[in-house]
Amino acid sequence: MADPPRPDTGSGLGPILATIAGIALYSAMDAAMKGAALAIGAYSAYFLRCLIGVGLTGPIWWFRTRRFPRGRVLRIHLVRGVVGAFMGWSFFAAITRLPLAEAIAISFIAPLIALYLAAAVLKETIRPRAILGAILGFAGVMVIVGGRLGKGALDTESFVGIALILGSAVLFAVNLILQRQQALVASPLEASAFGNGTVALILFAGAPFLLDIPTGEPIWATLVVAAALAIGAAMLLTWAYARSETQRLVPIEYTGFLWASILGWWLFEEPVGPATLLGTILIVVGCLIATRRQRTEQTAI
Repeated sequence: MADPPRPDTGSGLGPILATIAGIALYSAMDAAMKGAALAIGAYSAYFLRCLIGVGLTGPIWWFRTRRFPRGRVLRIHLVRGVVGAFMGWSFFAAITRLPLAEAIAISFIAPLIALYLAAAVLKETIRPRAILGAILGFAGVMVIVGGRLGKGALDTESFVGIALILGSAVLFAVNLILQRQQALVASPLEASAFGNGTVALILFAGAPFLLDIPTGEPIWATLVVAAALAIGAAMLLTWAYARSETQRLVPIEYTGFLWASILGWWLFEEPVGPATLLGTILIVVGCLIATRRQRTEQTAI
């Protein structure tokens, strides 16, 4: 088995361009999944999309490798699959209750959550800039919520949607770390095949109670498109994260707001209000401040 590529900590544009393209594909997938989830429910849309994803990637991966991962590699696949199952389900349930751009904006708080998870689990010191970033991020979420209050749009469904997206953001923070670990030990095709497979296996437990099989061809077509977009995005991001540091690529996640705004407006007639824009700016600035490292910290081993 070939050694994994060494991370590129220089200024190469390849990983950056791949990450931008991956985020664009993920945003398009989110829009497709919102349409499917509104029709058959978040659980059914996510479960069936992952099953389709396994069907698209599994045979190709097995034909090319004919080697089942073991040990640490298999554990990383399984752990990320467990996290991804609940992260995705909660996210897709949230975007059926919230505008796409608004949900993406609130989810940007994930890097801040990651810092505090590291402090709690790894006993890392929380620096002053992390506290300032958390304050700005929290203020951004409150501005978005306040914008809903001002319009009288914070009903029960919206409140549940916000709670779901915050829960998904916590899991996404864990996923960011696992994504980097997985990228260093597995090919993009293997990561995509096992990602879809593990999520589908976990969600299968709820099928007897929650699964709604679509009957119309448009929904199946939407799910196939969503699966293809998710596979393309996952492979691009796995390739990029194997060749560059997480801290260099994570800020590119914020381009997702632009794509979500365009797609939400185009497909679902969802306007982006000033409160959402201001809240997004506060969250992004807070994340950039909190995750920024000193030059000496960047070069430390």
